[in-house]
Amino acid sequence: MELIDRATAETYAGWFRALADPTRVQILNLLAAAGRPMTVGEIVEDVPIGQSTVSAHLKVLTAARFVLAEPRGTARLYRVNQRCVSCFPTAADVVMGRAAMPFTEVRCR
Repeated sequence: MELIDRATAETYAGWFRALADPTRVQILNLLAAAGRPMTVGEIVEDVPIGQSTVSAHLKVLTAARFVLAEPRGTARLYRVNQRCVSCFPTAADVVMGRAAMPFTEVRCR
């Protein structure tokens, strides 16, 4: 087994950090289940925390590229970045030493 390179390890670590909080996992699950872009207000209705906390969690998920934000008037709509989420099982496989698509072939950005 080859050791993964540092840049790939850092990318994967960022993904794992983004999902290390149960609220962020719930928010990502909510967005995936909705199947449509949602506002922070809509997310707050389903996640029992305040708007500022939801916004902070969305910022982390957006930085990790699991979630995309698009401005719509004075609001922002958040949706799952399917390209990045589809890469995540590959990250887990690589970290666990299982054969997976090389990171250089993964297009998550």
